[in-house]
Amino acid sequence: MAERKRIVVAVTGASGALYAQRLVQCLVEGDAEVHLVISSWGRRLFADELDINKVTVESLVGRETDQVVMHSYQDVGSPLSSGSFLTDAMIVCPCSSHTLGELASGIGSALIARAAAVTLKEHRRLIIVPREMPTSPIDLKNMMRLSEAGTIICPANPGFYMRPETIMDLVDFVVGKLLDLVGVGHQLNTRWADQLDKTDG
Repeated sequence: MAERKRIVVAVTGASGALYAQRLVQCLVEGDAEVHLVISSWGRRLFADELDINKVTVESLVGRETDQVVMHSYQDVGSPLSSGSFLTDAMIVCPCSSHTLGELASGIGSALIARAAAVTLKEHRRLIIVPREMPTSPIDLKNMMRLSEAGTIICPANPGFYMRPETIMDLVDFVVGKLLDLVGVGHQLNTRWADQLDKTDG
């Protein structure tokens, strides 16, 4: 049996709480172990966009599960701050411009930036999901700097060739791409080849 993937998920204050919630849910469904870090602005995001005023595993996933471990944003002594704590990947979803700047400059004053720095130095997969637009020249330079260091830049830009009918269809398109990037299986309707099969029949 394949080993369970260990994925770090960080949530910051850029709009897109539904992306983060759905990502955590699908990682759990895909039998991954999720280590979750939410910034103070990320917690406000859940309250503002999803009416989740107290973020818990149950409020995000819909049930209690030991597959999700929550870490304090201010705890730079967390295991996530050490390269000896083995992980398969880290996803920052959504990634605010503020966090983007922190990651690009290597500032590790709180756990998200510290865990990202560790992910890069250990040559593990770091994926950031910027959602804010339009994009400033500063953000573009920060993305390029991170890309050159090995980060995958995966903007929250859903495709429309799957003929989305609901907001969740759009969310699932982005989440499906993220799951593919970290090697976690899913049944989301995101495959262009599957769409071709439907039209060829």
